[in-house]
Amino acid sequence: MTETVSVKWQNPLIYLLAFSSGFCIMGIELLGGRILAPFFGSSVHIWGSIITVFMLSLSFGYLAGGKLSTKAASLNRYGLIFIFAGIAVLPVAFSSQWIMEAIFLAIEDTRYGSLLASMALFFVPTVILGMISPYSVRLLVTDKDKSGQVAGFLYFVSTLGSALGTIITSFYLVLLFEVNDIIMVFSATLLLLGISAMVFNRLNQQTLNTTQIANQSGTAHE
Repeated sequence: MTETVSVKWQNPLIYLLAFSSGFCIMGIELLGGRILAPFFGSSVHIWGSIITVFMLSLSFGYLAGGKLSTKAASLNRYGLIFIFAGIAVLPVAFSSQWIMEAIFLAIEDTRYGSLLASMALFFVPTVILGMISPYSVRLLVTDKDKSGQVAGFLYFVSTLGSALGTIITSFYLVLLFEVNDIIMVFSATLLLLGISAMVFNRLNQQTLNTTQIANQSGTAHE
């Protein structure tokens, strides 16, 4: 009974985390345009560079997350992915100015300068964020006959988060807060989500251990 309840709450938590990761990914991508604009402008090739880097990073993240999920997948490791992503996002807020200035001075063509700047700032955190979706599928799928349905609903939830992240960031957040402050909020959110997953996993394990001890004690008395 306890195990059923724990699984019942674990899946909504995973969906919530996948939704939040989608929100953060698109929010950071949109802010990328604001971060690069003072040095490279905001023309179509700047956005082309940003989108290319994010798509490339996510593709590597999907590959890495799928491979990682085959090796003793757990909610604890899932939480660590969020924590690493939150840490990897921080340099975007603290180091973006000098990185872009150095690239701007070294590369005259803004097309290649913006591409390199996007790689320097967003490649690593986006690869880590990309690992979340395939790892989520691995944790959610318990019946291979329903794997397609589970994956479809997960990507629905994640993409819905991306859509809301896009509109909320572009319509409201950039008007109310500084870009670096928003980046730090995204970083803190990812860290808290990761810690929440690890705490839930720890409490879950403690509950299961207590139940097992109680069952063994009951069997011994019989």
